Amino acid sequence: MTTLKQIHISHIIYALKTGGLENGLVNLINNLPKETFKHSIICLTESDSFADRIKRQDVEIISLHKKPGQDIGLYIKLYKVLKRLRPDVVHTRNMTSIEAQIPAFFSGVKVRVHGEHGWDVSDPQGKNKKYQWIRKICSMFIHRFIPLSKELECYLNEVIHIPSKKITRICNGVDVLAFSPKNKNTMQVLAGEKVKNKVVIGYVGRMERIKNPENLVKAFIQLHKKNIKDIFLVMIGEGRELTTVKNLLVAEQLTEQCWLPGDCKNVAELLQNFDIFCLPSKAEGISNTLLEAMATGLPVVATKVGGNADIVLEDKTALLVDSDDTDALANALERYVKNKELRIKHGKAGRQRIENSLSLQQMVLNYQTMYLKETNKLQQEVA
Repeated sequence: MTTLKQIHISHIIYALKTGGLENGLVNLINNLPKETFKHSIICLTESDSFADRIKRQDVEIISLHKKPGQDIGLYIKLYKVLKRLRPDVVHTRNMTSIEAQIPAFFSGVKVRVHGEHGWDVSDPQGKNKKYQWIRKICSMFIHRFIPLSKELECYLNEVIHIPSKKITRICNGVDVLAFSPKNKNTMQVLAGEKVKNKVVIGYVGRMERIKNPENLVKAFIQLHKKNIKDIFLVMIGEGRELTTVKNLLVAEQLTEQCWLPGDCKNVAELLQNFDIFCLPSKAEGISNTLLEAMATGLPVVATKVGGNADIVLEDKTALLVDSDDTDALANALERYVKNKELRIKHGKAGRQRIENSLSLQQMVLNYQTMYLKETNKLQQEVA
């Protein structure tokens, strides 16, 4: 199935910055066989130091510096870049870059792939009619859709009316060597002795409304009001909700029971110091941090949204609750806090599930198979 030359994939994304989608892209580039695949990344806006995570030295990263609002000139620039690069495959991701499929078609790119990783912040359930029509129009230029979750697959099929034969679901995967259970020590160094002998409830993610970190804080406050004192909250991440979260904790005089360091580069190490991982999102695609937490051997409390139910096994690796239900979130956390044996049991089962079916190696193999199938199909048609 291999070809004489490398298959050049141009990945078109909104920006190359800290995020789950971007992390998945970097993992894919770092792990696809170098002798078979070449990569370039086109950022509609810009990239930052997150690009340093790419291990390959031959990946060209291009920033188009999109202007706010409608920027027609952006697609002219994109057309010229694609004519210069002449990739074999263009792979766009999410609503923010799907329209790039049109200049990709007119620039002569033969294989065009689009990934749906999760909902847009302004359209958390995919109900925006304008966005639905954009997806339908752009689908005429797309050969293969890659939804990450069953929910997204059903949405493409039933709402956007993409034929099943054009859809291949590929779940994210996690590096089981980089994320693994180990002995605890780092948190006491970073957060101080105040975390000692406490059950650590942890969150890693953007501090944005769609992730709903405020609801986790409200549940934590509720636990304290129930006189559950042997708990400590760690929330890692930056975003517009960080101030709101901090203000809630200050108002309840709980700042000494929490640690909010912002973005951290040593997430794998810090996860090893959690006892429970919590994902309180209003909407999700496939959460990388959820995968990473399970790989670390952590029991999970998550909301019943997006691809969360695709990843966890309810009452076997995780406890699932309805989104925005603070009482249910607090009760689930309390169940784990009071039952160490259940935490250990669910954490081990989660690690086993990752090793069996949700590893990074499996994800890379699935993408490799898809890319080769699409390019070989084209070669057969030409022949």
